[in-house]
Amino acid sequence: MRKPVAIDLHEQHIGIIQTLVQEFEQHRLPRLFRIKDKLDRGEPINDVDFEYLCKELKDAGLAMHLIVNYPELQDFCLSMSHLYKDICDEALDNEQR
Repeated sequence: MRKPVAIDLHEQHIGIIQTLVQEFEQHRLPRLFRIKDKLDRGEPINDVDFEYLCKELKDAGLAMHLIVNYPELQDFCLSMSHLYKDICDEALDNEQR
């Protein structure tokens, strides 16, 4: 029986991070941009989008610990934080109108 090949923990983390970033770019980011486009048109955020945004913010908070071990992710995380803030601010503005 062959022994399993030992994978460097750092390499394993890099693979996980690459997968998370790819999933974010392909699935989450397009939906966030669709929400942002609606808000840019002055539409209020609906319940489905609100729930999605809440989930995204929760997930983002959980992922923020990654920048401690992987500072190269800091710019990516900062950009996403600005996008979330812009969406939340605009949703609040639209709701108050």
